[in-house]
Amino acid sequence: MEVKEFEIASLQDACASFRARVSSGTYMRSIAHDLGQQSGCGAHLASLRRTAVAEFGIADAHTLEDLEVAVRKGSAEALFVHPRRLMPQFPSVVATEEIAGMILHGRSVNLPEMSRAPLVKVFYGQNDLIAVATRVAGTLFHARIVLMDASRREVALRGR
Repeated sequence: MEVKEFEIASLQDACASFRARVSSGTYMRSIAHDLGQQSGCGAHLASLRRTAVAEFGIADAHTLEDLEVAVRKGSAEALFVHPRRLMPQFPSVVATEEIAGMILHGRSVNLPEMSRAPLVKVFYGQNDLIAVATRVAGTLFHARIVLMDASRREVALRGR
């Protein structure tokens, strides 16, 4: 738990509004409780609004109404975060049709260009994130998480 920034925005009667920037795993409700204990009056959160998580900010969010309209128009995918933006700390590789088929069948694969990466995002084409793979040894990787739907599976396995 780490509090990187803490700013009291306003005080009104017995209520305080604040803004905080904290590390992952920090519980703001616990911080409010601890502040109340230290001040001798008790405290709790009346509301909590998360404005950023990792590389995503509130500007990346959409309302339920936005989603409902997009679904009616058949354009819900336009609201999704592009898979290339996910988990930016991991390098990515584009799998051939053969490699993608092996991954989707649970087999380990050789990814020589990723010999130093402990984890790698595996794409089929530029947009389809099909797996997150763990380096087993040298350049041998095994999918830790496999992501697919029926249409991706058919595309990846077309040549099998």
